[in-house]
Amino acid sequence: MKTIRFGIIGCGDVTEVKSGPGFQKAAHSSLVAVMRRNGKLAEDYARRHGVPRWYADAQALIDDPEVDAVYVATPPGSHLEYTLAAAKAGKPVYVEKPMALNGDECDRMVAACREAKVPLFVAYYRRALPRFLKVKELLEAGAIGDVRFVQTVQYQPAPLIEGGSVPWRLQPELSGGGLFFDLASHTLDILDFLLGPVAEAKGLASNQMGQVAGVEDIVTGTYKFASGVYGTGTWCFSAFGREDRNEMIGSKGKLVFSTFGHEPVVLETADGATTFPFERPDHIQQPLIQTIVNDLLGIGKCASTGETAARTSRVMDALVKGWQDRS
Repeated sequence: MKTIRFGIIGCGDVTEVKSGPGFQKAAHSSLVAVMRRNGKLAEDYARRHGVPRWYADAQALIDDPEVDAVYVATPPGSHLEYTLAAAKAGKPVYVEKPMALNGDECDRMVAACREAKVPLFVAYYRRALPRFLKVKELLEAGAIGDVRFVQTVQYQPAPLIEGGSVPWRLQPELSGGGLFFDLASHTLDILDFLLGPVAEAKGLASNQMGQVAGVEDIVTGTYKFASGVYGTGTWCFSAFGREDRNEMIGSKGKLVFSTFGHEPVVLETADGATTFPFERPDHIQQPLIQTIVNDLLGIGKCASTGETAARTSRVMDALVKGWQDRS
């Protein structure tokens, strides 16, 4: 069977363990080229990870005839540019999340790949992790009856900013906004996977701490899924302690699970509580990468596409619209 040969644009931290080795370990997949604007860093990555070629220019990697598919692992601010370039070259694209700076950019990416007749995948890798597949299985089996509502609470201390250097995740021109876009996107996307698309969403956002001017550090939202399920969410990034909790309440029970943790999924019904433990994968994106490879080979389907990820971006846009309109 054919091997899908990947090239990475932006071989930074996320590719060291989370994703990069997954391209080498997935079946019928290989990593043949990497790119970073700093050529010395690209060369160092290639040497350490056993990648045969490296580039300091993204277009050169895209044009490499031995690269079958392109993984864009840069901050969201350049996702549109590189996706359009890869699509123009006729190459499938796998792009990091959030998919782009906003829903409008996502729509442009989807349209370009559709016109070029190339697949577009997005790194919402939780859609392929066993713990979330178990939640989906329990929901579909009616373990909690008819789902009534879901509530999310996530908070953590403010990020440490040293020497006045603001991390790219807090620079809207690179990230789309604050940590809400980087972290809440995972939760909103997995809820889309579990409950279907959101039909209506509205929210409030603010900069309570004032750490970085113009960047939201708290978002609260309400949404209604097309299925009729209601949802609420609160994300605060300037709080004491840490919490990461999702609760799905149904007519016969509830499911409790985190977005980022690896503690067991908990099912509570009238009969008591049942826990479902899972081991953390060595390379957390590898299961999704395998579904992408299978999709490209015509032997399976990947659940995280440009269309599904664009829905998540549009929900985030709706939740912070009032804040961004004022900023």
